[in-house]
Order: sequence, then C-alpha cells, then structure tokens
Amino acid sequence: MHKIGIWITAIVLAVGVSVAATAEPMKIEAVMAPKQAMKLDFKDGSKHFVLLVRREGEAKGTGPLAGGQVVEFGMHDINPGVGGDPRGFLEITTPSGDHAYIRWIVKAVFVKGDGKPRLIDYGHWELISGSGVLANMRGVGTMTIKAASKTDRLFTLEGEIAPKP
Repeated sequence: MHKIGIWITAIVLAVGVSVAATAEPMKIEAVMAPKQAMKLDFKDGSKHFVLLVRREGEAKGTGPLAGGQVVEFGMHDINPGVGGDPRGFLEITTPSGDHAYIRWIVKAVFVKGDGKPRLIDYGHWELISGSGVLANMRGVGTMTIKAASKTDRLFTLEGEIAPKP
C-alpha cells in the first residue's frame, strides 16, 4: 500500500473511533403528570377517544437528558380493548438550560389481563433538534408508557445520543 493510502486509512480510522467514542447510551424515566387536556369521546358506543394532553415530569436516569424537566405534547388515539396510536413530542430542558426536542410514536395493544384487558405500549423516539450541547446531536431508541397511577404515566426512553454526521 502506498504511504498516502496508509495515512488516509489511519485518518479515517481515527475519525471513526473518535465519533464512536462520543456516542452516549442513555436511559431515562419520567413520571408524567397531566397539566392540560382536551378529550374527544366518540359517541358511537365504542369508547374510542382522542386525548390531547400536556404532561410534565422529571427525567431520572443516565445520559445527557438525565435530570431534565420534561414536557409532553401528546395526542393519544385510543380505542379501549382494541388498540391505539399515541404520538407526540417531548421538550426536555436539561439542568444546564439546553433543550432537546424528541418526536415519539407508540403502538398501544390490549392483551388479556386479570378480569379486564391489559394495555401495553411500545414504540420509539427520535431526537430531532436541540440547543446548546444538544444542537448538533441526534438520537434514537425505544420507548414505553405505563400507568404510574390513575392519572400519571411512566415514560421510559432508552437508546443512544451521538453527534450528527
């Protein structure tokens, strides 16, 4: 191999290793409490509803979003006993004041439970924009939503955040 080829290979490998080293795994959980809501109840006997909700909570866990204040702007299209398609955005303000904007989508599925259907929600999230140290970052991962109480929901996001290419 020519000397130039060896140098180019070495530079490409060094850049690749430095970028991979800055990828940061993360896992956060936030108990989200409703602050505003609007609900459309279908009057067709199906119990189908659409809930537009703003919830707030605190991100606890690991990674660059841990300790941040979380605000959900969500639209939950739910047909009880059948399924649903919740989706929305999270705005996370980190302790240093930076912002992360996350788009999420979940598939709600009802399965047999003890005496009544049980709801399971699994989906994914994507960091689409940010400010400060998050301005040049991207991220993606899995997301679940579970009942924390009658009104509150536990959002769990797990994945990876890394610099944009």
